[in-house]
Order: sequence, then C-alpha cells, then structure tokens
Amino acid sequence: MRPPRFWRHGAGRTLPFLLSPLAALTTRLTAWRVSRPGWQAPVPVICCGNVTVGGAGKTILALDLGHRLKTLGMDIHFLTRGHGGKTRGVLRVTQAHDAKTVGDEPLLLAALAPTWVGANRAATARAAIDAGARILVMDDGLQNPSLEKDLSLLVIDGQTGFGNNRTLPAGPLREPVAAGADRCQGAVLIGADATGATRQLGDLPILRAWLTPGPQTKALAGKRVLAFAGIGLPQKFFATLTDAGAQLIETRTFPDHHPFTPADLKDLLQTAKTQNAIPVTTTKDAARLAPADRAKITTADVTLAWQEPDLIDSWLKTLARPRLLIGAPQEK
Repeated sequence: MRPPRFWRHGAGRTLPFLLSPLAALTTRLTAWRVSRPGWQAPVPVICCGNVTVGGAGKTILALDLGHRLKTLGMDIHFLTRGHGGKTRGVLRVTQAHDAKTVGDEPLLLAALAPTWVGANRAATARAAIDAGARILVMDDGLQNPSLEKDLSLLVIDGQTGFGNNRTLPAGPLREPVAAGADRCQGAVLIGADATGATRQLGDLPILRAWLTPGPQTKALAGKRVLAFAGIGLPQKFFATLTDAGAQLIETRTFPDHHPFTPADLKDLLQTAKTQNAIPVTTTKDAARLAPADRAKITTADVTLAWQEPDLIDSWLKTLARPRLLIGAPQEK
C-alpha cells in the first residue's frame, strides 16, 4: 500500500479530523493489546520497532545489530513476522524458501543468521532457543506483547518522522508516540530530523545514524540508472543512489512488498535498455525476484553508519551479560 498524502507531516487536516473517531479506537485497542503480559525468555531479547507503519529502517538496524553481536561471538537468531509471505505458524527460514512463502525481509536476515517467522513471537522465540539461540533480535514487534523485551529501540526515519502525528487510519501511527516511546530504552534516528520528531521523545536517549552507500552502490557513480523500488519509503533509496553519484534517468515506485510480475520486469528491462540505463533496485526488492530475473538487475546495497558507534556497542556488550542491563537506560 502507498501511504495517503494526508498522512504526511504538515499535510491538510480535514480528512484526519473526519477519521479521528476511528483513530481513537485504534489507540484504545493497541493500548489494551500491549498491556497484556508476554513470555519472559531465558535469553536477552532486542526489539527494533517503531510506531509508524512501514519504512523506518527496522530491518537495516536489525542487520547492523546482528553483525555487531556476531562480532561479539553471540549465537544470535532473528525473529520476524514475515510480511508479504503466506506462512502460518512457526517456520525457520532456509535457502529453499522464497519471498512468496516467508516474505522478503526474512530472506535478508537469514543470509546473516538463523531466522524464524511467525506472528506469535513467544513461539518463535522458544523454537529459536531450542535451536541454540543465545540472544534474539526482533525485526518489528514493538506492539506485539507475546514476548517480553530486554531492550527496545524506537526506529525513526528522519525525513518523514511521525507524519501528521495521528493514529491509523487518520495518520501513519500504530499508537501514540509517547505510548510507544514509554516502552523503549532508546531511539534510533536514521537521517537528519527534518520534522522535529525527536522533540516528542522527552528524555529518551537518542542514537543517531544514517544510511550510507555500500560497495555495489558506490560502483554506480557516474552511471545512468533506472531505479525502481517497492518499499515503504522509496525516496530514501533514490536519494542514496543520487548521493553515491548515480545519474537517475528514471525512477519507478511500487507498493511496499510488491510481488513483481513478468510484465513488470519486461517493462523495466525494456525501458532501461531503451534509455541505455542500468536497472537498479534494493536488496529487499531483489529478494522478491526470481533468480533468473535477479541476475538481470543490479542490487544497490546500503549500510548503517552511527554517529556514536561505541555507544551502541557498549549497550550490546552489556546486554550480552545474563539479563543485566548495567550501563544501558533503564526501562520506564
């Protein structure tokens, strides 16, 4: 789905006002849902979550934390919902799975560490622990109460912030900002704070990071590119390509988790050939392509750069100790 324009920061107020009764219902239902107690796992649990729908950067953060924890020698497993996949119940992602079965994000996570999909995070956590996990990283799930978290990080996209600061369907919020922030120990702001979102977080510690082009993206400098993406915030991807020096001849946007059809690929490849451009997409979009199609598309990679990398490393080292968060912000 593409977010409606009235969800944006500074957009009109008429439609949000008309939808405010439904938004109030969303707020009450979410508050009731997250108030329920969850299972306390015998290993640390990190949650990369947000209060908006789509596009904040949860998966890129989860991958970054996964790399850091593996460097510390931790047996990390990822837990994720598997949006866009048709799997029900608990499933460990393998090389034999495709995006239609498990979703695109689990495939990216599984390339780094064992990954489990399932709506019930407690059930996936138990399966992961039985398989040897000694620390769990949740990609999304801040509003999922089935599993208690030891460290919850509120991920914020600096460009879009919290949109018009209204809950669904009047705005992009899954719950009010203050409610979500109150269950977190820190926030991760990705990119410059264009909307003043951090002013709503009170005394919540804020870690600042930004997306930086990876080797494959840097190799596109000076080259003609037809860029396409079916992600929550495609403009972030296009901006990253521009920052890397690529010449964007044309851009195409698709809904988040869009299942690319043969017709889509034929049109994209033909247009790129006509314009003497390289067809380029994100790693997340590439995961939804058939291997034969993927070989015809260039994948642009990104990494997360931290303003204070030593701080996040310190939090993770502390969390790796049994259950004790000394030195990390205490839960409110």
